[in-house]
Amino acid sequence: MRILNIICSTNPQLGGVIEWVRQFSPIAAALGHTVEVASMDNPDDDWVRNFPVPVHAFGHKFRYFYSSGLIKWIRENAGNYDVCITHGLWRFPSIATHMALKNSNTPYFAYTHGMLDPWFKTYYPAKHLAKYPYWLLSEYRVLREAKGVIFTCEQEKIKAKKSFSPYKAKELVTTIGIYPPAGDKTSQTACFHERYPETEGKKLLLFLGRIHQKKGCDLLIQAFAKAATNHPDLHLVFAGPGDDSLITQLKQLASSNNIAERVTWTGMITGDTKWGAFYASDAFILPSHQENFGISVVEAMACSIPVLISNKVDIFKEVENDNAGIIADDTLDGTCELISKWLEMSEDDKQSMQKNALSCYQNRFEVHNATQQLLELLETNLA
Repeated sequence: MRILNIICSTNPQLGGVIEWVRQFSPIAAALGHTVEVASMDNPDDDWVRNFPVPVHAFGHKFRYFYSSGLIKWIRENAGNYDVCITHGLWRFPSIATHMALKNSNTPYFAYTHGMLDPWFKTYYPAKHLAKYPYWLLSEYRVLREAKGVIFTCEQEKIKAKKSFSPYKAKELVTTIGIYPPAGDKTSQTACFHERYPETEGKKLLLFLGRIHQKKGCDLLIQAFAKAATNHPDLHLVFAGPGDDSLITQLKQLASSNNIAERVTWTGMITGDTKWGAFYASDAFILPSHQENFGISVVEAMACSIPVLISNKVDIFKEVENDNAGIIADDTLDGTCELISKWLEMSEDDKQSMQKNALSCYQNRFEVHNATQQLLELLETNLA
């Protein structure tokens, strides 16, 4: 197949959407498919030059990622592709894909990546109301006329119906995956400890990902403060980029709870330092209010690290069924429960959960298997 992915940006700091495109694209190419990307990046951005498959970068104006040349280019080049996949909603690339291909012989699929989760309606009611005209005029049509609308798990598909109406889509479900960790575990762990020496010899709880209000970071700090009193060797690591004002608020919250010295803030980390953070940790924790998949959850399991997650992380059923972690509500009590249950587990039970975490990754979320599932889904629905 000749596949064109249409996406806002290939900047890796923007999270899991682009990470999945980055990981499956070269695998699909190695299997004999032609895979390219159209993005709203500037052509001279470093991440464009370093992307593993060709990127057609159009630049953009405004936060909406508007680009005057995208629709025209897709129309002129549609015949070069068997299928297009537009990734994400509420930005110009999705409506541009629909407008360019609605009278074309080239079909498109819409990959929602959690952007129809009803949590946004509850947390941002004014923004949700403001989106309604746009839904009726564009995104509803984008989904309705797509060859298929792709969700990463059953929970995401179920939730999507509750956000906007009318709603009509040919719903498809296929998992996403990641590469297994590369490199030497021992040296990577040492790399992390060398960079953050205050973590050496501690029992680490790791949050790794974009620091955002929806992630429940405030709940994590408060719950950690309660547990830290009786566990002097417990240490919390926040690894990932985020809005400076939010991070300042969270640091102030840590200070007011007298745990500032027991929290390490790394910013975005990559490579050996990132994998070392996983390997150095006893458990990964994510008390998120909304998470359609959670790449970092899967990365933790790939490192045999049990995951302590809320039941708003949409793959919690898979984790629960494989006994690869602990699940609780996305509340302060629930986050306290995640930590307390982990601390109360025997060492034998923790080691068993470590093995289960790795098996969960290998059986469900390994990138080659996930890529093959996506390709088969496309081929089946194009037939």
